[in-house]
Amino acid sequence: MRPRMRGIAVAAIALTSVMSMSACAKDSGGGNAGQNTGSGGSGCEYASPPAAPATSSSAASAGDKVDGSALKVGLAYDIGGRGDASFNDSAAAGLDKAVADLGVKKENVKELTAAPNEAEDAKQTRLKQLAGDGYNPIVAVGFAYAESLKVVAPQFPNVKFAIVDAVVDAPNVTGLTFAEHEGSFLAGVIAAYQSKACHVGFVGGVEIPLIQKFEAGYFQGAKAAAPKIEIEKKYLTPAGDFTGFQDPAKGQEAAKGQIDKKADVLYHAAGASGKGVFSAAKQAGVKAIGVDSDQYNQATVADSKDVIVSSMLKRVDVAVFDYVKAVAKNDLASLPKVFDLKVDGVGYATSGGKIDDKLKGILEGYKAQIIEGKIKVADKP
Repeated sequence: MRPRMRGIAVAAIALTSVMSMSACAKDSGGGNAGQNTGSGGSGCEYASPPAAPATSSSAASAGDKVDGSALKVGLAYDIGGRGDASFNDSAAAGLDKAVADLGVKKENVKELTAAPNEAEDAKQTRLKQLAGDGYNPIVAVGFAYAESLKVVAPQFPNVKFAIVDAVVDAPNVTGLTFAEHEGSFLAGVIAAYQSKACHVGFVGGVEIPLIQKFEAGYFQGAKAAAPKIEIEKKYLTPAGDFTGFQDPAKGQEAAKGQIDKKADVLYHAAGASGKGVFSAAKQAGVKAIGVDSDQYNQATVADSKDVIVSSMLKRVDVAVFDYVKAVAKNDLASLPKVFDLKVDGVGYATSGGKIDDKLKGILEGYKAQIIEGKIKVADKP
């Protein structure tokens, strides 16, 4: 495949710059900041975190039985497709769950994948192929399909389409969008508490508004937890060049550059290029945070799993499954307008045991304040 507080003075952490911040002081400062209040880190002064709620404020998923056996479901993946250990794999997991839980037949599923920097008409052809072959609904995985859907959807008015990360103004197209900045805020908190140097990094795949949401939330969360933390950032390619999501070598080079600057926890939003970020972290003996899927459990990055302390979960799997379920029920109005923290549309993974109970309590405190609106997470750097 991005300021907050509760009884704490984490004062106005609006992101007005993407430059690295000043180095951390080693002695405890004044006010309500304290040194080493979390788990894992040893170099930061931490702001007093909000208290964890007594119970989870996450929405419970509906348990009604739905029959999807009559559906023919098409998935048009973004570049990388199934096996990217990130964005597309999360969509694939949602499709697999629809097969397992809704009775969608495997023989009635078709998956097609985009090529890097392909012509627009190739996307249109892919969508037309699925619609022409009788697949309904069809999920376009990624905003890159938006322009093509504007053309194709009106040609197939009886076919239901969905698109991840975009909104298309057509009556038969449902947008599946996410609060990536909210989940990335929690990733920033994790990075701050896991860093020994009070110095962390962010690697983005392509410098576009969508990936800047991840950056914005991450910076804000890290600064909320540790106001003096230093943060590096690097985008692999500029807007328009989508190879930044499919270049592990470039991801590894960018990560190494940040590690050389003493960053010791790296968060990526770079699709398959994140594999290179994990490789660089493993070679240097530092930590990393995955994205989209629970990357600790992804087979394609198993060699690097020991450095993955968490992943920011962008629940494309939930959105895809919920969409197919809503189509089967003929109830698209039941879908949330945005998959955010409140509906578990974004979150964080605890696989690997690096998130202990103390840090989880801190994360749940921040999460509750975001859900309650007491913390407003920026979606732009």
